[in-house]
Amino acid sequence: MIRRRFLALSCGWISSAAIAIAQHERPASSQLSNLSPQPTDEADIKLRIGAVTLELAPKRSIKTIAYNGQVPGPILSARLGKPVTVDVWNDTNDEDLVHWHGFHIPPDVDGSIEEGTPPVPPNGGRRRYAFTPGPAGTRWYHSHAMAGRNLKKGTYTGQFGLFVVEADGDPGAYDQEVPILLHEWEPRFTEQGALDVAFRYFSINGKMLGAGEPIRVQPSQRVLFRIVNASATLQHRLALPGHTFQVTALDGNPVPVPRHVPILEIGPGERVDAIVEMNRPGVWILGEVRTDWRTAGMGIAIEYAGQQGPPQWGRIGPFVWDYGLFGGTDTVPEPDERLTLVIRPTSDGHHWTINGKSYPRTAPIVVRANRRYRWILDNQSADNHPIHLHRHTFSWH
Repeated sequence: MIRRRFLALSCGWISSAAIAIAQHERPASSQLSNLSPQPTDEADIKLRIGAVTLELAPKRSIKTIAYNGQVPGPILSARLGKPVTVDVWNDTNDEDLVHWHGFHIPPDVDGSIEEGTPPVPPNGGRRRYAFTPGPAGTRWYHSHAMAGRNLKKGTYTGQFGLFVVEADGDPGAYDQEVPILLHEWEPRFTEQGALDVAFRYFSINGKMLGAGEPIRVQPSQRVLFRIVNASATLQHRLALPGHTFQVTALDGNPVPVPRHVPILEIGPGERVDAIVEMNRPGVWILGEVRTDWRTAGMGIAIEYAGQQGPPQWGRIGPFVWDYGLFGGTDTVPEPDERLTLVIRPTSDGHHWTINGKSYPRTAPIVVRANRRYRWILDNQSADNHPIHLHRHTFSWH
């Protein structure tokens, strides 16, 4: 097979449960600077944060904040190990941060103010990020501004985009790459004083089902879908009736054992790389299994060459998602230490706790460099709780 470029979004490319955790060595150098006056050298990547009116569908537009005036933001790519510079301008009235999600880069450029990354100043402020991308795989970038109860800020906005780190010598056993970025719009609190959030509209690649261009494929093609759940709060289950997904990577990292599954389950911030063999000609919906979310926009048409008509949905049987399906059989080394994180809501239902305390009053987890830790995540609630630890990789056992 010949590896092909992505099916581009509207504005194209900018080139260039028990858990064991392994700590990675800090890269040798990084740089983040507030630029004034304008630098003489050109950055590899340029992003501008600003207000935008997004047309989700005809006669259905919303106002949000985005990168470079588009939702999703431009698809970014970089070579593994080749340093890049990113200039970010902020045209809003609030300071912001860009988090490079899934990268193993130093905290001063990672994009979290709690870990030492300075924000991008408001009202035309500018900051430069410089780092060496890695590891290879499907990464993404998004705002790391704390939203709190402001549902027009942070990950509730259109500030998200795909970032692919390419490795030399990757043969790419597929014919086409397709980005799939999930998001929801017009959030609201479900009841007075509660922290549960519901959404009115849903989208894939910034368009509601039926409003955007279809993904066009040829029979017998192998298509790699790079799927990002850019939701602020929701877990999604995706299916493509009549087809199966061969999961090859989770969160950008290759799985030990690729498996074929009928449904992908993906939490907020997670990524799934999955190859689909196009062997059922027609016009189909790739979309959310939940009917109400799919009809509210969470879907996109898959159109085979020579086929026409409205996209079709089909019966999807029951399936239990299990990360263990993709795990290997190798013996897991004993960890150096064990830790437990107990997640539960407070009695009033307004806050969450880890080991009995709410952030920022949670006790720090003290670890030592170059050691392996096995964490038991004990979720004592009825909600899913994806855990993301910046600059580290989890393995499931």
